[in-house]
Amino acid sequence: MSRRRITVAPLTPEAFAPFGTVIDRAAVAPRPMNGGMARRFHDLAEVAVAGEGGRVVIGAVEADPYRLPLSLSLVERHPLGAQAFIPLDAAPFLVVVCPDEDGIPGRPQAFLTAPGQGVCYAIGTWHAVLTPLDRPQNFWVIDRGGPGVNLEEHTFGEAWTIDRG
Repeated sequence: MSRRRITVAPLTPEAFAPFGTVIDRAAVAPRPMNGGMARRFHDLAEVAVAGEGGRVVIGAVEADPYRLPLSLSLVERHPLGAQAFIPLDAAPFLVVVCPDEDGIPGRPQAFLTAPGQGVCYAIGTWHAVLTPLDRPQNFWVIDRGGPGVNLEEHTFGEAWTIDRG
């Protein structure tokens, strides 16, 4: 087996902890609000921002699907703010992250979310682009707005192949 192959693993809070937070309503007990007519799943992730004039912004993304096996040649990171992706439906999506090794991405790790899970990448975490599988998917994205350069990209000299295993 090529050393450039990555096998997708289930997304768990423990496995993803070095890269950020799994956003999952199952992680907290809901509390009633609005006279008991609604339930709030509070404090699922913190979207941290850095830099003068930085602020948290909310947007929406319509993402086209990918198919496995997937060739991964590009990753990115955001040095001034965390970035959260929350799916608007229960379809799982692929999450690919890399540890930072002296300013460059190390060996990628791939996770498949459970239906309804989202992620919040920690500041400076190398990650692949938003990767729904098999069909288009819509997401809320919460990240940093404001002055400063908050995007760094890295292209691998040789692509990685990601598959279900």
